[in-house]
Amino acid sequence: MLKSAIRGSLAVAGIACAIAAVPALQAAETTLRFGTYVNKVDARYAGFQNFARLVSEKSNGRVEVQIFDSGTLHPFNKAFDSILGGVSDISPVTGEKRIPCHRMTSFTPVAIDWERHVDLDKEYTALVADELAKAGLINVLSSNFSYDQEWWFKTPDVQLDKLDGRLVRDIGPVMTHIIKKWGGKPVFIAPTEVYQGAERGVVDAINMGVATFSSWKLWDVMPHMINANLFYGNIMYMMNKRKFDSLSPADQQAILEAGEEAQRAIKEPYEKWINEKVGEAVMKSGGSARALPKAERLRLIESA
Repeated sequence: MLKSAIRGSLAVAGIACAIAAVPALQAAETTLRFGTYVNKVDARYAGFQNFARLVSEKSNGRVEVQIFDSGTLHPFNKAFDSILGGVSDISPVTGEKRIPCHRMTSFTPVAIDWERHVDLDKEYTALVADELAKAGLINVLSSNFSYDQEWWFKTPDVQLDKLDGRLVRDIGPVMTHIIKKWGGKPVFIAPTEVYQGAERGVVDAINMGVATFSSWKLWDVMPHMINANLFYGNIMYMMNKRKFDSLSPADQQAILEAGEEAQRAIKEPYEKWINEKVGEAVMKSGGSARALPKAERLRLIESA
């Protein structure tokens, strides 16, 4: 575990060093505001920095990406309006009623092969591209690590499909249905509010991505994890299509290529970082992480 933690830390640090080593380019002609709920200690933040670096490199400095972390640019659930209203240029859009196909398919209970999830994300992006375009959006970066959406409780002995009235932190329509079906009560609160919500009894169970959970130090208030691996999820960082279309073809290509390269580059550092954080929680915080057997996993997917 210690060796894995060291490798994970070095891998994330390597991305940061590569970012710092970028030579000075010409003054930017276009500045894109990139909003995210992810905070700076999350491994994905280094991935977003790498995306910004790649955009600058590939556009020869014509396009600059400015990153706003921890929901500072807009609330988590206001991304759609923020993009179309000009507050943000690129932000993660989830659970938006005005793009109904994406809303109901971007997070799905299904068993898939995560060794090729970057390619799967590309295929999924192509399927919803027309709907996004009609809404004035285009996906430029898939943050596919929402796939590790898991469950935390105050005690280690919970059966997922017997939630027995627990108040469960919710993320969107598909999860709402599942929580209710399994006997829980869904509660929607933004990532920045979950810690206090757990302390005050607003929620007594949490459904969330492992990285977000760990970076907000939620192991302190909800220490027992069930690693169920039930979902395919793809949080798309979407851009205002009108602004995207106003760019030169070369700069459009630079953004899309940077998105795919950044997604592939962060995969291994992210996975190592997650192993480190879960290991720390189990060893130092009195927490637990229980993986479900394959048969139980498939049964729960079928019941969802």
